[in-house]
Amino acid sequence: MDVALYEPAMNVLVVNTGSSSLKLRVVAGDDTVVFSRDLPMTRGAFERSEVREALSAIEGELDAVAHGVVHGGGRYRGPVLLDEATEAALSELVFLAPLHQPVSLRGIDALRAELPDLPAVCCFDTAFHATLPAVAATYAVPASWRERFGLRRYGFHGLSHAYASRRTAELIGRDPDGLRLVVCHLGAGASLAAVESGRSVDTTMGFTPLEGLVMATRSGSVDPGAVAWLVEPGGIAPGELSERLEHDSGLLALCGTADMAEVVEREARGDPDAALALGVYCHRLCGAVAQMAASLGGLDAVTFTGGVGEHAFVVRARVAAALSFLGLELDEVANETASPDAELSAPAAAVRTFVVAAREDLEMAAEARLVLSARG
Repeated sequence: MDVALYEPAMNVLVVNTGSSSLKLRVVAGDDTVVFSRDLPMTRGAFERSEVREALSAIEGELDAVAHGVVHGGGRYRGPVLLDEATEAALSELVFLAPLHQPVSLRGIDALRAELPDLPAVCCFDTAFHATLPAVAATYAVPASWRERFGLRRYGFHGLSHAYASRRTAELIGRDPDGLRLVVCHLGAGASLAAVESGRSVDTTMGFTPLEGLVMATRSGSVDPGAVAWLVEPGGIAPGELSERLEHDSGLLALCGTADMAEVVEREARGDPDAALALGVYCHRLCGAVAQMAASLGGLDAVTFTGGVGEHAFVVRARVAAALSFLGLELDEVANETASPDAELSAPAAAVRTFVVAAREDLEMAAEARLVLSARG
């Protein structure tokens, strides 16, 4: 779906619900953000009165609402108009993302109550990965599990990966067709996508956003045998196990902080725990980039995005150094001083490297315009 082909003059209220904030952005037809407000959330809870107050501060007319929804299951392969049937279907998908989907649904309820007459579009974090080939999406588990539970690799951060891959093609100055990219979305949550000709062909997150890379408080991939052992004979209750892997693992478990900037600073001062945390993080990341490159059968560019990807030049430098055999080489000054959107590559690098600002808001606004234009 080429959302870049249609950009009418439409003011879209973009609603992104996360674990810590409800982000509201008004994106004008020229992609200018004319309003921005982040409302605090605690474990998916926010105050309706704060939403109402924020909306009252918006100047000018709104034409549509775009909701970020974590999970579209196997049904939704692109953005869709929100109606009663769609909302009912999203509720049925809560079992696939019990920690994230209810938060999205609460955001939908709140905005519908405040703006009942505006058309709304759902934009799915899983949809970009709907193009994964079967060999990348299929788990080698009993067929009855795959059929009964929809057990497969779904992938997440699709809105970020879609925008970053398209923006990288623009920076390179070529059509996405034939372009082989690895997009590294590194934030509190982190995932990679192998993108060929603008389509996702592999990714690191799986059935849930817990698989893959080491993250701020998420473990990333752990031996499933170890997880089973922790339940029995380890005696850890499944609910506690999920909670600890989601909120008490990752960088936080390795060195006591989930803040990558603090990890880098402490590592530079000789803190052994921080050194281990950064080492584990980069080791897993480098291996995953190489895996994505293998899925692509080669590599033209690597793009870093997300809070860590945009600001932790130390992480970018270590990844490029470790993957020099693939053709990555950074200009040291460019890497250390870059502001997104920028190229970081050394002049002779065989594989180009970029840093791109994460702009899920622009991706969602563009998807909403596309859906509503098709509706007429």
